[in-house]
Amino acid sequence: MKIENEDALDDLIICHQCHTLHEEVPIQDGSKALCRECGTVLYRYDSKLIDHGLALSLTALIFFALANLFPIVKIELLGHEQFITIPKTFMTLFEQGFYIVGLLCAFLIFLFPLMVFTLYTAVFLLLKLRRGRQLTKELLVLLSYALKWNMSDIFLISILVALVKLIGYAQIDMGVAFWALLVYVAIDIYLTKQIHLSEIWMLRKRIYEEQER
Repeated sequence: MKIENEDALDDLIICHQCHTLHEEVPIQDGSKALCRECGTVLYRYDSKLIDHGLALSLTALIFFALANLFPIVKIELLGHEQFITIPKTFMTLFEQGFYIVGLLCAFLIFLFPLMVFTLYTAVFLLLKLRRGRQLTKELLVLLSYALKWNMSDIFLISILVALVKLIGYAQIDMGVAFWALLVYVAIDIYLTKQIHLSEIWMLRKRIYEEQER
């Protein structure tokens, strides 16, 4: 395939499974394009993706706020009660002098997850309003980097592992934040796995092309 200029790269898409290069072709609403080699879904076009994504992003932000405002678990051991919250997790590390570990935890389980869904919300909102063509481009690029550092699911798994080990030694009560974190992680996994960034890029391209006509 001959590439005449850099603008022609915008019409190409690579399969993330077999890395076969394809030329993007227009598809109808509700349909999807498959890789000719392995059959993997390359991209889909769904006009309802914006409303769907915006609703999920706002819901995730609400549950993320709940997960940070309330205790995740209450542990009672030998008459002493200990409440665990997400902010307290990395603040305790700072207080004990583990500054690098505390900083990493603050970024991976708080700042980056917050950034990811704030960016999702901003992108979907701008696309819905059909504004900010250049801004949505910059936000999507930033989102592609931030997604790699979102470790909320790993944090939830580590909590579950720790609770299993403590069941025989202490009384454990799940807090509101635990269930909020569970819902947040479920939305996070669904949104990042089911709605690929390439689909948002293509939806963005189609929206602004229609606006120029």
